[in-house]
This record gives sequence, C-alpha cells and structure tokens, in this order.
Amino acid sequence: MASSYSTNSKLELITTGEKAGLWGTITNTNLQILEQLSTGYLSLAVGSGDVALVLDQGATSNGKNNYFKLTGTLTANRIVTMPDSAERIFVVEDTTSRTTSNFTLTVKTVSGTGVSIPVGSTCLLYSDGTNVHLGLIKKGYYSITDTSSPYTAVNHDQIMANTSANPITITLPISPATGEEVTIIDARATFGSNNLTVARNGENINGAASNLVLNTNGQAVTLVYIDSTRGWSYKTNTA
Repeated sequence: MASSYSTNSKLELITTGEKAGLWGTITNTNLQILEQLSTGYLSLAVGSGDVALVLDQGATSNGKNNYFKLTGTLTANRIVTMPDSAERIFVVEDTTSRTTSNFTLTVKTVSGTGVSIPVGSTCLLYSDGTNVHLGLIKKGYYSITDTSSPYTAVNHDQIMANTSANPITITLPISPATGEEVTIIDARATFGSNNLTVARNGENINGAASNLVLNTNGQAVTLVYIDSTRGWSYKTNTA
C-alpha cells in the first residue's frame, strides 16, 4: 500500500512493511517539514502579483513556513492564499508600501474571504481549513496626506492623517463585526482648519446615520463597532 499524507502539514505516513530502504530519507524529510512549521521564515515578495502558497505532499514548501514577511511596493490590491482544508497557525508581517493608491493586502484560503492586513502590522493568523482568521495583532501606523485616492480603513488600522494642505475623507470598513476598531490621529494638528471626514459606509456613527467630522486640532479618536443600531461608537476621543 502506498504512503498517505497528514492533512495539515502533508507529512508522509508510511504503511507498515512499505518503503524498504527509504525510511531514513522519508523520516529526515518529515523532520525538515516539522522544523519549517515551527521556525521557518520566508520573505515573500507580493508587489507585482498575488501569491498562492503551496503545501506539497512529503516535501518542504513555501506554505509550511511559520513566519511570512511580506515585501514590495504594491501595484494593485494583492492576495496571499493558503490552500483549503489544511489547519495552520502562522505569522504575517507587513513591510509593503501601499503607495498613495492605498492598495489592500489580504491573506485568505483559496475559497475563503480572509483577513485584510492593516498597514505595517504583524498578525498571528490561523486557518481552520475553510478560512483565515485573525488571532493576535501588533498594530502598525499608516500616514495619509494624499486625497486623490480615497482610503477605506480596515479593522485595527491606526491612521495618522495630515490635513495641513487639504481636508481628507477616510471611509470606515464595510460590513464590520462587533469589536472591530479604527484609530484616526491628527498628525499635524490641523483638523481645525482642514477637517477630516469619517465616512460611515452604510453604518451609524454614535447612533446617527451621518458621517463624522473631526474638526479639533490635535484630535485623536478610536471608533469601535457595537451593532447595527449604535454602529460605530467612540472608544476614545481627545476632543
């Protein structure tokens, strides 16, 4: 009977009495896969195209690494996919440049919706075999000065907005889940002269069906999503 392979890491499982003379080679390969799963680091260029990670049977492969550092200057919205079915826990660090076009970066299974990675963050992600979910996050910061390309925030964004030259509009995430949050900071203490508008994207803000205007110099707010009635509400507001 031929070997079979484990579901999540694709280790080769030898049937009793099979693979005569190959046990040492197969065992060493399995140990290398286990090492990759526990300590493997991969710098992954995602600037020029989407990346499909793979989990090869009975061999080391890029999808089995423990830590992924995403690099490059994005030229479009980018997606990194983990194969369906396998259950994985892994870390993703974002060091990409999103450019003034504010491109998005998503990590997902092939058939799932996945996680939108906040700019500059490091995320502990897990796949349940159907979709990729966020476990823990070390937040980063995103500086915005250009108004030519509207920016739609993602969960856990920390945005330093420079309105010294022009007003800025930031759109809240679409279809948020309870507990999602976004932080917006007046980077140059100019919200009083050039306001920042927080577009509600279909949800209430502080219980009202209207956009939020930040107009106090030096203001910093964190909005957290409560439910469809309250919508986004202040967690903190320095005004």
